[in-house]
Formats: sequence, structure tokens, C-alpha cells
Amino acid sequence: MNVLTRTAPRWLPPVLTLEGLVMYILALKVSPGPMRGVNLEDINGLGLISVLPGAAFAGILMLILAFFVTIGQNTDRKGLLLFQLATITFALHGAAALVEDQPRFHTAWVHAGFVEYIARTGEALPGLDARFSWPGFFVLFAFVTRAAGITDLAPILQWTPLLSNLLYMLPFVLLLRLVVATTRARWFAALLFVLVQWIGQDYFSPQGFTFALYLAFVAIVLRWFGKVEPRTKPLPKKRGIRRLLAKLDSLSPGELSLPPARVADRVILLIVLVVLFMATTAAHQITPFMMLGALTGLILLRRTSLSLALPFFLGLVVLAWISYQATPYWSGNIDNIFGGIGRIFDNLAENTTERVAGTDPQHTMVLQVRLGICGVILALAAIGLLRRLRRGVADRAALVLLCIPVLALGLQSYGGEIGLRIYMFALPGACILAAYAFFPNLPAGPANTGEETVPIRRRNVRFNPQLTRKVSLVLAAACALSLSMAFLVARYGNEKFERVTTGEVAAMRWVYAHDDPNARLLYLVPVLGEEITPTIPWRERDIEKVEYRETMADADPTNISAIVSDLRMLGPRSYVIATKGQAHYLELNNGYPKGWGERFRAALDSSKELKRVYSNQDAAVYTYRSYPKGPVGDTTATFELPGDATTSWTPYGLGALAVAWVGGFAYEVMRLRGLHLARRARRRTLVVAALGFVIAVAVIVERFLTIGFL
Repeated sequence: MNVLTRTAPRWLPPVLTLEGLVMYILALKVSPGPMRGVNLEDINGLGLISVLPGAAFAGILMLILAFFVTIGQNTDRKGLLLFQLATITFALHGAAALVEDQPRFHTAWVHAGFVEYIARTGEALPGLDARFSWPGFFVLFAFVTRAAGITDLAPILQWTPLLSNLLYMLPFVLLLRLVVATTRARWFAALLFVLVQWIGQDYFSPQGFTFALYLAFVAIVLRWFGKVEPRTKPLPKKRGIRRLLAKLDSLSPGELSLPPARVADRVILLIVLVVLFMATTAAHQITPFMMLGALTGLILLRRTSLSLALPFFLGLVVLAWISYQATPYWSGNIDNIFGGIGRIFDNLAENTTERVAGTDPQHTMVLQVRLGICGVILALAAIGLLRRLRRGVADRAALVLLCIPVLALGLQSYGGEIGLRIYMFALPGACILAAYAFFPNLPAGPANTGEETVPIRRRNVRFNPQLTRKVSLVLAAACALSLSMAFLVARYGNEKFERVTTGEVAAMRWVYAHDDPNARLLYLVPVLGEEITPTIPWRERDIEKVEYRETMADADPTNISAIVSDLRMLGPRSYVIATKGQAHYLELNNGYPKGWGERFRAALDSSKELKRVYSNQDAAVYTYRSYPKGPVGDTTATFELPGDATTSWTPYGLGALAVAWVGGFAYEVMRLRGLHLARRARRRTLVVAALGFVIAVAVIVERFLTIGFL
């Protein structure tokens, strides 16, 4: 590898990149053959990787090889490296969009339905879904789609995962420019960020959108409000914890010390930070807490010049939104919301061991690969941290970004997905530290030289630095190639049931065409009452008209008595939908026998009590054959809201909120002008803001106690 990188001409990496990209696209888009084309019907429990042609793998390997040839040439070719990262992102995160006719992931269709409803009616339905209590994302896209005249969101849904990952790369590369590391370490960290981002939260969703805001928030804090202050005090004479902490504090900072921007610029950027935080608060439940945690950690570890007052007043924004805008979410459900606080091990089990309990051997391997990637990246991060400490470098910012998200385990399981969110938010810090496992040395000169230096230590004398750099590059390339293959398994391992087919979309649209004035649709689940998200492209349209209900799908495909009974009870305009996606989910995740879906549809077809009203190769819709004659009452679903969302103290709380926010922002602006200026005015402003804060929090608590337990 090193010989190739040293002797390769400068034109070789871009040529290899273009050749790999063309090879990959042609391998997926042409007719099926021995080395090309994809037949989605042949997908097994391993997911999409089981049907990818050999030429596609060769294209991915060539793209990664070209990337390492570039960084091995010791020239920081930023434009080429960004292009190479984009092509690798396209190959890995855009695979499904290239080979599938419809957007994957059923929840994306739900979000499209939320956008459609807001664009059509101009309002949300907080009584329908908790996500409508945080409608910022849906309101934004409703405005955009209505202004642009877009009526079909499917093309946007199709390419959102790829576009999201390209968007994430921008603030993450800015973060990498702030660390004290070699060119190889920085760009390898960026590559790792692409290779281990398998969890699939980048689809058309508030979480995917606000993760980009989170990265931008952290990048602004470190770039324009960063502070690097090495310890200058002498170490304590007595040995113990204090001396150990002092020694760690005296290590060289792992972040660059940049000259501060002008006060006016920093005030504008402070406003940008507040706007980013408020936009995130209006769009998602978890991301604001991740922002607060990262900001607080950076302040406590002295990696930003912002004051500790700012997290308090930003935290008040979150509390105020929950208390005043998300009342339908928490009213009367306090126990369900806060019942998981402190149950760290229970939440961890729900997010790990229970996710490995697959029944199909191949699909169980997918779940194990996912945990394996998590274990590998964390192990590399630990190794990188230790190697940097041996060189006298303390990477506090990266450590904060890695560790703070883990605190979310003490909150609640978030429907069994808090582990995925923790992994997602920990990735920026983990990837930076993991890159140091291979390239821990410090840059010897300007950042654009790509050279590095090894601190002179007795234990390093026996190693040849040149040989070490060669071995490190080869090991990093081998790691990247392995992770790219593991990524395909982890990311697309559920593709057999997460894939949405044209036939399934057509069946759902038939239901929408027959939902006037309303309709009820039964979807299949293995166990009732566990809030399982349907494996159908649901709620794309008419979310206020179609009511979705679970129905028990027996492991014996011929036993459909429960389904028949449910349809009879619900009355006219009630349907049950049978799709390949639902059948594959039951077979892979719940141990239903192979071929269950075909036999289930055959049983529905042969039933004398049911009538098939729509069918295609992928889906079928059935209803009860003969309902009793007579008038049918209006069964339109109602969305109940709390009767009175105010208390006698609410007006005082709103006034205190305004005082606290204005005072907190004014205090931070005064600090930006200089700590030696207007100290008395700063203190008075802080006291007024603190009083407003206390009153506002007291009213919020009063509202929780008064409204939440009614």
C-alpha cells in the first residue's frame, strides 16, 4: 500500500475513483447477470448484500483504495478527498435508492403523511400522534412542498438518506479541522463516520434533520466559541486523585487554539446557536438534550468560552416547549413518560439483548454484526484515546461528544430505540478517537503538509517511525474495507421487510381512494398491544380518515378466525391488508414458518366470510363479505385533547419565561464584549434572569402536577 501511494502519479486517485463509481453504478443498474444487476426477490435474511453483484463490491473496494492512495501521498488534496468521501457515501448510503422503485422504511411514509396533512389543512393533529407535539420538521416541509407545488413526496423520500449523510459531512469536516491531528487522522475519521453510520435514522424524519442541526451546533461552539487553556499551575506535591487530575489537566490540548472572532460576529453566531437550538426543540424530543449535554460538557471541561448560564436558559426553552406546546403528549401520561428514568440496565437490555433475539439464523447474524460494529468502533476509540494520552495529548472535546450521549440511558428506552440514538450521537467523538488508534501522532508542521511527528520517548526508540506509518496505513485500509462490508450487512440487513414495493403502495392507495368519509385498516402483528409499527407504507395520505388497528396473525397461516372476527366487529369500510413485507417480518423476526405469507393469503382467498377487493403480486386487501343492512353510524376517529391546558399560574410563568430568556441572552452578550467590562451590569442582569428562571421553572412544575395527574 505504501509503495503504491508513494510512487503513484497524482492523476491515479481521481481515475480510480471515477472508475470505481462507474463500475458500481453499472453493476446495479443493468440487467441481472453473473456479475451485474440486482434481483430483489432473491433477498434472504442477510438483506441487500445477498443479491449485490460482485462488480458492486469491486467498485466499493476501488473507491476505498483510491481514498487511501490519496491520503498516503502526504498531500492534503481537500477537493479530491471530499469528492472521494461523497462517492463512498453514494455507494453505501445510496444503494437502496439505486435498486428499489419505492422509498424504503415505512415510517418515512408516515412522515410524508404528516407533511401532507399540514400542507392541506394548515394545522397539526397533536391528539393523533406524539410527533405532532413537535411539528417543526413537518411544518417546514409542508411550507416548502406547498410553495413548490409538490404533491408526491416519494422522490424526496427516496434520496433523503443519501442527502442527509452528505449534509452531515459538512459540519463534521469543520469539526475535524479543529483537532490537533495529522491529515491522515482527520480524513480517516471522516471516512469512519461514513462507514459506521448504519442505524438508518437518516431517512425523512425529524431525527435525521435535527442530527444535522446538532452537528452544526457543536461545530459552531468549538469553532467560534472555542477555548484552549493548558494548565500552567504547578502540580500538587501529594500523590492522589488531585495530582492525577492535575497531570491530565496539564496535557497538551487536542484542539486548536484559534484567534477569537470579532464581538459582532460572535453575537451573530450566538443568535445562530439559539435559533438552531429552538428549531431543534420544536422538531424533536431527544436532540435538544444532546445539545445541552454537549454544551455543558464542553463548558465544564473548558473547551468553550460560553458561560454555564447558557445551558440553563436553553434548557428552559425545552421545558417551556414541553410544558406549553406538548401538553397533549404528557397530559395524563406522566408515569409512562418518566417511568424509565434511572432504569439504566433495563433500558440497555431492551436495546441490546432483546434485539439479538432473532429467530432466523441469517437475520440473527445481521443483529450480531450491528453490535459488532458498535463494539469495534468503541474499542478503537479507547485505543486511540490511550495512544494520544501516551503522547501527552488530551482530547477533551472528542471525549465529551463520545460520553455525553450515554447519559440518555438513564432516561427511558424510547420505544426500545434509545440505544440507537446514543450510538448515533456518540459517533462524531468515537470516530475522531478511533482514527487516533491508527494515526495518533501530532502534525509536525502546517496542516497542509500531511507530515507527523512522534514525541521522543524511551519506549518508542525501538520502533522505526517510517515503518510504523506504513503499517498504520495498511491496517487502516484493511479496517475500512472490513467495515464497508459490515456496513452493507448492518444497514440493509432488514431489507426483506423494510423494502417497500410498488404493489404495497398501490394497495394502500386503493384504501385511500375508498376512505370517504372514513375507513379502518387492520395490519398484522404477532402479539397484540406492543405498539409495533406496521410494516406497510401507511398514513401517506388521509391521516385523519383512516384508522389503523392491530390484528393477531397466528403462526398457523390457516387460522384466520381472529381476523374475520375483527372485521365483522368493526363494520363497513373496514379492511385487512396482507403484504409480503408483513409476512417477511413475521418469518424473520418472530419465527413464523417459511412460506407463511403465501399460505396466509391463500387462506384469506378461500374464506367464505371474506371478500378480496384489491390484489397484486405484493399485496391484497380484504373486507367482510356481507355486513348487516341498515344505516351506518359515523365512526370517524376523534382525537381527544386536554380540556384546559392552562392553570392560574400560567400567565405568570409565561412572563417569567420572557424575563429569563431576555436576561440570559443579554448576560451572554455582555460576556462576549469582555469579562472586564460592565461587571455590575452583568451581575444585575444575571440576578434578574435567575429570578425569572426560578419562577418559570416553578410554574412549569405546577403545571405538570396540576394537569399531568388530572
